[in-house]
Amino acid sequence: MKIIGLVLIIIGLIGTVYFGIQAIDQSETVSAFGVDVAVTTANWTPVIISGVILVIGIIFTVMKKR
Repeated sequence: MKIIGLVLIIIGLIGTVYFGIQAIDQSETVSAFGVDVAVTTANWTPVIISGVILVIGIIFTVMKKR
C-alpha cells in the first residue's frame, strides 16, 4: 500500500501544481474604484481532483497493514 500511496502522492502533487498554475494564469485583474478584482474563467475541477488524489495517497501511505 505504501508504494501505491507514494505514486498517488507524486501524481497528485504534479497535477495540483500544473493545473493550479494553469488556472492562475487564466485569471484577469480588473481595477474598479481603486480596488483590484480578479476574475477567473479557469476550470478548477482538475485542481480539485488532483488534491483528492494527493489526500488519498497520503492516507494510503500512513495506513498500517492489519
